Amino acid sequence: MSRKLIFGIYPGGTSGTEAGLTVAKPDNAILVNDALAKLQDSLSLFLVRCYTSFGSTNKWTPANPLQYLNNGRKMDLVVGYQSKEGDIEGWINFIRNIINQYGRHMAKVQITEEPNLHNIPVVDGDYPRVREAVVEGVIAAKKVIRKRGLPIEVGFNAVPTFDPANDFWREIGRLATPAFYESLDYVGLDFFPDVFRPVALDELEEAVRFVLNHFRYISLAEANIPFVVPIHITENGWATSPERSAEKQAKVLECVIRAIHEYRIEMNVTHYELFGLRDADSQNPNIFHQFGIMQDDYSPKPAFAMYQKLIAELG
Repeated sequence: MSRKLIFGIYPGGTSGTEAGLTVAKPDNAILVNDALAKLQDSLSLFLVRCYTSFGSTNKWTPANPLQYLNNGRKMDLVVGYQSKEGDIEGWINFIRNIINQYGRHMAKVQITEEPNLHNIPVVDGDYPRVREAVVEGVIAAKKVIRKRGLPIEVGFNAVPTFDPANDFWREIGRLATPAFYESLDYVGLDFFPDVFRPVALDELEEAVRFVLNHFRYISLAEANIPFVVPIHITENGWATSPERSAEKQAKVLECVIRAIHEYRIEMNVTHYELFGLRDADSQNPNIFHQFGIMQDDYSPKPAFAMYQKLIAELG
């Protein structure tokens, strides 16, 4: 089958760490748009991933993402849930307002950010009633989208989990209603092979297949999410550092992206989004500051040309 992947990228420099957010240099909108245009080339659709959140500062990352939506580019908007009070009613109203205000600029909306990940303050897993927020948020988002007649896909995302005692997916299945399944267009997967634990280059393809297979046939199955609901790779990247070369970044990312493409039919994967465009701080040796395929001054690393090539070939 010749089905193409739909591609995108997070265009900012700020990234989450184990303690909070990195401090990045201000985005340069002219250089961001130039880089996005090179990656998109002639594609009619290219996704710009951006983030906002209910219950925290409600700021957007990157700031003012509408300035990047040229030539058919659309937002993949992550609406995070960080309500310390577990305010589901306020959460639903927040989602409605976001879609009413920005819906015409969106191709996708992701409800919550990594709700099954714990002890990381920038994601949602430790906030009260977050699993309810997934189910009720998906339903609420699709309801307003249908009412407005907008072509926006609704989903949520997660990270890989291999602990049989982890009950996230089973509880999503218990909380789910027919309205939830009817509203769910995709489930996103954030994963970072060879970043937080080493994987040899010649073992990467099999590692990718293992993660996709487990996510599709074990995790999603526990929540009774059927095969017809596609997987979107919502975040994938490989950070450089003094010990992690830019040349290897290009090799690892190419191997991972080609593996995802190879198994896209078997696992029903339709989208891939790279994290991210540029470093937060190219002089900081901590890997959380160097996920970009460009330096913090927007000079390209080898992975930029690699991603540009793969988008043209596989998109």
